[in-house]
Amino acid sequence: MKHRRTPGRRAVVAGTGIAALLAAEVTFRTANASEVPEAPAPGTLSATAASKLASKLTEDLGAAAAGTYYDAAAGKLVVNVLDETAARTVEEAGARPRLVGNSLADLRNARTALRRDATVPGTSWVTDPTANKVVVTADRTVSAAEWAKLAEIVDGLGATAELKRTEGEFKPFIAGGDAITGGGGRCSLGFNVVRDGEPYFLTAGHCTRSAAIWSDSDGDVIGRTETSSFPGDDYGLVRYTADVDHPSEVNLHDGSAQAITGAAEAAVGMRVTRSGSTTGVRSGTVTGLDATVNYGNGDIVSGLIRTDVCAEPGDSGGPLFSGDDAVGLTSGGSGDCASGGETFFQPVTEALSATGTRIG
Repeated sequence: MKHRRTPGRRAVVAGTGIAALLAAEVTFRTANASEVPEAPAPGTLSATAASKLASKLTEDLGAAAAGTYYDAAAGKLVVNVLDETAARTVEEAGARPRLVGNSLADLRNARTALRRDATVPGTSWVTDPTANKVVVTADRTVSAAEWAKLAEIVDGLGATAELKRTEGEFKPFIAGGDAITGGGGRCSLGFNVVRDGEPYFLTAGHCTRSAAIWSDSDGDVIGRTETSSFPGDDYGLVRYTADVDHPSEVNLHDGSAQAITGAAEAAVGMRVTRSGSTTGVRSGTVTGLDATVNYGNGDIVSGLIRTDVCAEPGDSGGPLFSGDDAVGLTSGGSGDCASGGETFFQPVTEALSATGTRIG
């Protein structure tokens, strides 16, 4: 069900028993329009098809899979594997196998160690499937002593990690999944988009209909609501009014981000991931399309994507994505992330078309 703003406490919507996912103290919106991708050449995969194949192969291969990435130039899905048997399975599925030495479990263990030991401001780490390593990056603010500490930690992780230096400085960005506030409530930013060369962002319409001005988690004003559609649909468009960075990516709430390069229609069985300011990153499966939800008080929304992904108040408006494709905006649902539940999403392709925006 929809997230709706209720000052001082989480809201509960009567009528259908589906809890609103808008937390007190924030509201936000974003706008986006998708472009029609060029048809892939014969024998190649589109990014969306590659994402679907990656999910299938990762499941089929189990512990023998060690990460995937999309080779855009060749139009191929590259699958890291640990043995020749898995490599043959990948080839038979139409993807390109690549034998590597580090398993996904090895890389997860490295990230766990970094999260525990490498608590140095000005650093980041991300699993890089092209390197089959966790890449740790230190910015220019990291001192010589801190660099030495990082080097010792990374050296201790052996071949699973490497350390790099960037000349820049890590700063907070307004990206998908970040908290935004407005009108006394908190929501989550969906996707950064562009219209006529100007930056906007998309979020839930039940967030934007109640707030004209939006702020980031620090309380700094960043935008003004331009379009709001709710009920019926559930999307809102916010125009950036502050000079802030607005990358086309989703915050993964672990120091890394997922780049978003396009938009895709949902399909039943598609593996998807959601990011939100309350519960962070959660994954699951699309279980139905064109759903209608009655949130009570006359608030009926149709054409929604149904999933088994959990969400809670404050996650409203946050991004649903598959690989590097935007898929939906968090509308509402039932349950929570402790006991599970189902969540509904506004299709992002419809919001992009209606607002004349594009991912970017």
